[in-house]
Amino acid sequence: MFPQPLIPVVARGTEMGGSSVRRATVSARTRLRGTSGTMLLPSMLMFGVIVASSGLLLMIEKGILAEVKPPPLHPSHGELSWRNAGSARVASVPEDVGYQVLQDIRNRTIRTMCGQKNMPHSIWDLSAGQRRTLLKHILVSDKHRFLYCYVPKVACSNWKRILKVLDGVLENVDVKLKMDHKSDLVFLSDMKPEAIRYRLKHYFKFIFVRDPMERLLSAYRNKFGEIKEYQLKYGVEIVKRYRKNPGKTTGDDVTFSEFLRYLLDEEVEKMNEHWMPIYSLCQPCAVRYNFIGSYERLNEDANYVLERVQAPSFIHFPERQSWYKPVTPQTLHYYLCNTPRGLVKELLPKYILDFSLFAYPLPNVTSEFCRQ
Repeated sequence: MFPQPLIPVVARGTEMGGSSVRRATVSARTRLRGTSGTMLLPSMLMFGVIVASSGLLLMIEKGILAEVKPPPLHPSHGELSWRNAGSARVASVPEDVGYQVLQDIRNRTIRTMCGQKNMPHSIWDLSAGQRRTLLKHILVSDKHRFLYCYVPKVACSNWKRILKVLDGVLENVDVKLKMDHKSDLVFLSDMKPEAIRYRLKHYFKFIFVRDPMERLLSAYRNKFGEIKEYQLKYGVEIVKRYRKNPGKTTGDDVTFSEFLRYLLDEEVEKMNEHWMPIYSLCQPCAVRYNFIGSYERLNEDANYVLERVQAPSFIHFPERQSWYKPVTPQTLHYYLCNTPRGLVKELLPKYILDFSLFAYPLPNVTSEFCRQ
């Protein structure tokens, strides 16, 4: 259904310059219609942090930074010292200096941006709607004393499968069945305020994040290329709204540009969870997460979490399903470079906190890069 990438590509290059982001932020403000003024756009201080983060990422790529201390959200040898030597699961401590710097950037950026007065410092600072969204996305394991904020399109189905095995609902993570995303799971929204406060204070809290544009492309390909329910519920309306001559459609022919235009006009707090910004889903300023895992290092970071919560050694992170079609750098390059450049820039402010807080480079859609 969707076109396949035909152009060879090298690794992602430098991101768009600061002036481009600034123009995109200004031009898109009129389209960001958050309810009751709750949508937070970056202030000048935030923007400075974003630029600084991008600069550090470039330094990583060029190998300028050679020595850094392991950041607090990064697993250490000491934290894994209790592991049973006979465990079948091996949680190696990453030695990659670049990754350690990346984690450090995330920690410092979150502390800086979340320390501002206009940012929420607890879940009770959030609006009722924001808090409801957050609590509905935090899964609870009382047995292993952890909270997991799930983000759709960031391996959340596999984490839910693990939770069900930990609770004895499934025999093992490799059981072949369609995942029920609601039953036999405990959400923080199921609990009363005092129980919520206790768990937020005492439990190990983690999330997994992913490059924002890669996550959007993954959602687009999956929902509009494979899921009839989404094609009928969203696809038909998107085609009618954004195509000059829509004709008769079943919603399975939505283009990526049409999807991005739809996101541009959507209110963030009313978005479907599969394309709602990670910031809005998990509120990393209101919840002090102990660990932020990366989709790009899924197995290593997942193994660390399993060790940290002392999951039984027979539990491993599930292997990727055979039918899964990953978003490769080539695929992302193809879609971004065949999307109007102005549209990508205009959409960035809605996802800028995901890029900046989690230290992902802004998408490169320059003519030079797209010619590669």
